[in-house]
Amino acid sequence: MNRKILLDEKNIPRQWYNLAADLPNPPLPPLGPDGKPISPDMLAPVFPMNIIEQEVSTQRWIDIPEEILDILYRWRPAPLRRAVYLERYLDTPAKIYYKDESTSPPGSHKPNTAVAQAWYNKQFGIKRLTTETGAGQWGSALAFACALIGLECKVFMVRISFDQKPFRKLMMQVWGGNCVASPSTETQSGRAILEKYPDTPGSLGIAISEAVEQAVNDPSGTTRYSLGSVLNHVMLHQTIIGLEAKAQLRSIGEKTPDIVIGCAGGGSNFAGLAFPFTADKINGAEIEIIPVEPSACPTLTRAPFAYDHGDTACMTPLLAMFSLGHDFVPPPIHAGGLRYHGMAPLVSQCCVEGLHKPRAIDQVECYEAALTWARTEGFICAPETSHAIAATIQEAKKAKEEGKEKTILFSYSGHGLMDLSGYDAFMSGKLTPYSLPDEMLEKTEACLKTHPQAPIRKSGKW
Repeated sequence: MNRKILLDEKNIPRQWYNLAADLPNPPLPPLGPDGKPISPDMLAPVFPMNIIEQEVSTQRWIDIPEEILDILYRWRPAPLRRAVYLERYLDTPAKIYYKDESTSPPGSHKPNTAVAQAWYNKQFGIKRLTTETGAGQWGSALAFACALIGLECKVFMVRISFDQKPFRKLMMQVWGGNCVASPSTETQSGRAILEKYPDTPGSLGIAISEAVEQAVNDPSGTTRYSLGSVLNHVMLHQTIIGLEAKAQLRSIGEKTPDIVIGCAGGGSNFAGLAFPFTADKINGAEIEIIPVEPSACPTLTRAPFAYDHGDTACMTPLLAMFSLGHDFVPPPIHAGGLRYHGMAPLVSQCCVEGLHKPRAIDQVECYEAALTWARTEGFICAPETSHAIAATIQEAKKAKEEGKEKTILFSYSGHGLMDLSGYDAFMSGKLTPYSLPDEMLEKTEACLKTHPQAPIRKSGKW
């Protein structure tokens, strides 16, 4: 039995896969303030043109530059592991595999796109990147990438996570990044929020507003904004995860998985594993693909599909996605990377089509799954990753009840060694089950009602 399936460096994927080429109905176009589709040049103050070209591309395969691969070789190809000890504990007929993204220097999947984005910005002549971060994994990844490639890095970290996860801030500083709590007094949007809500825990939407504002207001024109999830080019860069996993499963004669699972906040980690298998499903394969989110922030499972801004100050274009509303301030749950109000348009469209079947799980069940994982497989997972593990345990138990041999593949998106305060809160009984109240969804409807309608387009095949 193979517990660790390794891929030789010479077999690393040399192209990213673009799902936009194969969806029966592509995502609706982003809209500007006037409600009309934006043109690529309208994004130029925010992103370099080489990134914008990837964002709007419908080309199926896009080459990975050798210089990017040279950096990725530090940890890629990442191991595919079989969770033998969890299987034994659950006494399940299911085979459980996981793609281990915790082996990167920052400890998560995030550097797969951070390295690519930093490299493309450097090629375009950019000298400084601004960004936001929730739990701190994206901020750490971008600081790491900027250190290697030679860019300045400014990170606005959601205040509740800034307070809960001080070591993430220190990681950014080790790599030369400048991390401040958001909302901050450094931007107009931050000051406006603080004046209105001085005790706010912050949100990713607020932090995005601050980062975008600093990028577009740089008079030198050498600052751009970098986003760790949601947009098409980010999903693209992450597909190296699923492409490697496919090659690793083939190398041991394993069939296409019956079930593919990933936690989903903005969508990049889930998409990275799932999109290459979504292509198989489009072409007839029978695969259940499950994005998992917190019941406290149920974007895919309870929010409407609508046009909405990606940030609180409405500086970003309107995107067609499942959204809890750009002014949504999430509860201060410990899975900080899953607190975003929206979802990637490509993932949203897959859910509209029925290609993906989203699921929401409560934080208590997720931490219980995390402890089960630590006491069987031995690793301490990120709170975000625990959502994928909880869904995997649900599916493994279901396979036992049905008496079916199934192959389950999930994304182990990151380790939890910087997130032990969340484990402490859970083990000391401070965390309780929490689902988003219905009155919060009423606020969502009010937030979205002035935006253009996003028509539901689906083929009806799934």
